[in-house]
Amino acid sequence: MRETTCAFTGHRPHKFPWKYDETDPRCAALKRVLAEQVGRLAEAGVTDFFSGMADGSDVWLSQMVLDLRANNPALKLHCLLPCEGQAGKWSGSAQERYHAILKQADTVEYVSRKYYDGCMIDRNHRLVEAAGLLLAVYNGERRGGTQATVSYARKLGRAIMIVEPVSLNISHSCGGQA
Repeated sequence: MRETTCAFTGHRPHKFPWKYDETDPRCAALKRVLAEQVGRLAEAGVTDFFSGMADGSDVWLSQMVLDLRANNPALKLHCLLPCEGQAGKWSGSAQERYHAILKQADTVEYVSRKYYDGCMIDRNHRLVEAAGLLLAVYNGERRGGTQATVSYARKLGRAIMIVEPVSLNISHSCGGQA
């Protein structure tokens, strides 16, 4: 079952050089690479995708799964949210996109209905535990949620695909290897 499952993690927009400007050519290039990778995973038999629905990478990847699902109904999007109100402080357009994706998801599950210190970490752990592969949009920072999620996936021996958001280099590791 794990060979057919993939979880997403990645940076929020403020970590990218283009910040929230999705019209920036570098953002468009990253999205093209991510769409190619999601398409390849689907072609390779990955059917279940797990997203924590954080702004930025998670939301983009989730939309890509939904776009592919239009032609491949075997694909499933599972949204695992840290708490209700996750998108409450986002821009209006980001909130609209978030809620539109949730409405189309195959499942929506909350770690907790109410926010608590650590609910994001618990969400990230559950994402990794649910999937055999972690697809990470990760710039190599030594701190932060994306780094912690990649480290947890390594600890559990999950396969990891890292897409570096600026260079667009893709690296792979398996079974806890760096």
